[in-house]
Amino acid sequence: MKNRVLFLMATFAALFNINAQNESDTKVILITLDGFRWQELFTGADSLLIGNKDYVHDAGMLKKAFWRDTSKERRVALMPFFWNQVEKMGQIHGNRKLGSKVDLTNSMWFSYPGYNEILTGTADDNRIKSNEKIPNPNSTVLERYNNTDQGRGKVAAFGSWDVFPFIINEERSGVPVNAGFESATENLSDREIFLNQLQQQIPSPWGSVRLDAFTHHYALEHMKKEHPKLVYISYGETDDFAHDGDYQAYLKSANNTDGLIKEIWEFTQQDEFYKDQTVFLITTDHGRGTQPLDTWRSHGSDIKGAGAVWLIVFGKGIKPKGEIEREEQLYSNQLAPTILKMLGMPISKEIEGEPIKL
Repeated sequence: MKNRVLFLMATFAALFNINAQNESDTKVILITLDGFRWQELFTGADSLLIGNKDYVHDAGMLKKAFWRDTSKERRVALMPFFWNQVEKMGQIHGNRKLGSKVDLTNSMWFSYPGYNEILTGTADDNRIKSNEKIPNPNSTVLERYNNTDQGRGKVAAFGSWDVFPFIINEERSGVPVNAGFESATENLSDREIFLNQLQQQIPSPWGSVRLDAFTHHYALEHMKKEHPKLVYISYGETDDFAHDGDYQAYLKSANNTDGLIKEIWEFTQQDEFYKDQTVFLITTDHGRGTQPLDTWRSHGSDIKGAGAVWLIVFGKGIKPKGEIEREEQLYSNQLAPTILKMLGMPISKEIEGEPIKL
């Protein structure tokens, strides 16, 4: 009898330790789609743009791919992973037509200030007021976590835009950042060697932003090899195609990114390190205009509506509320404290945002 009691006690203790370990072993993947409008996310292709010859090269092809009779059908055609799978297992915030609002708190409404707000939890309009390559004086959640015993060496960032080493302040923070046209380094896999070669052979349309496929696969290969606990991936094409006035490429890029994110999700569900322990947070650094029509190409404080953004969350511990169809007000500065809370870290006083109740 005594041995049986001891056995049961040991079994209970082992189960308790496993559960406790699981509760404290959360991994976080933060993803941004640069300048992707809430309008396309929630209603799909814009009827005023999809057939407009000023912004579309092949309207017939584009309509076949993304035009449907209703806005809900159009958004599924554009972002099938988000609306066929994520909606069922997570939360999608920011459909302003239903009263769900997500907004920036910085007043600049362009990229560096937006990323600073997302990553630090505080807008800094006095110092972060351009897209210049200035080392960020503020500490991001990536840096904060990398400076802890449990997070040191378990953080990584990947971006298509070459300003990210400065936004994250790679030199001070110690967080490895692969961005712009940088190659992978150290302990390279065969796939990373191939990506390094291919990146040099396939030209980007832009001087400071590489194609998102490289950012994506560098991130995925690093996750397979190093298993970081906190990962940041920033896809950039949607913003640059919009600035180019290429609505066709903008939609195709958004659709492709939906598939890339699905690939990362499926990898985490097959990898023992990430499986059932990972939370995904997906958002954008700023919105874009709608009226006048040509303001869809632009953003900034002078563009009405460019401060309106969105948020998608799914994974470990996230209640499956689907699309939020009620009035609410969230802000981008809430993402950083939310991530810190998920990782079991204290939230410092200089962070203005409050964790989101998910």
